[in-house]
Amino acid sequence: MAGYKDLVVYQQAHKLGVAVHKFSLKLPKFEVYETGSQIRRASKSISANIVEGYGRRRYQADYVKFLVYSQSSCDETNEWLTYIQDLYEDLTSEAKSLLSEIDSLGRQINVFIQSVEARS
Repeated sequence: MAGYKDLVVYQQAHKLGVAVHKFSLKLPKFEVYETGSQIRRASKSISANIVEGYGRRRYQADYVKFLVYSQSSCDETNEWLTYIQDLYEDLTSEAKSLLSEIDSLGRQINVFIQSVEARS
């Protein structure tokens, strides 16, 4: 394997982070700096933690720890998307679509964590 960029779970996380960033800019102006900032940080943290964990892959416990952080950021992103879905009718459809993708990514991260743990 050449590096973390070859991991499908990383590729999906990065792609979703970009999509959530763009989506967050559609929020009402006052929310771009409140909820928008929170969701942007949480969604980008998903892929960033995969990258950091990969860099520590020599130490399985560290690798798993950062993958769990990634899973937690995925859960946080889910919660922010749920708030947006519930608060802004005009963004509900896109939020639901992103929620579906974030749920799928969460499952992928969980499977990846299990595969890393099984390597011992």
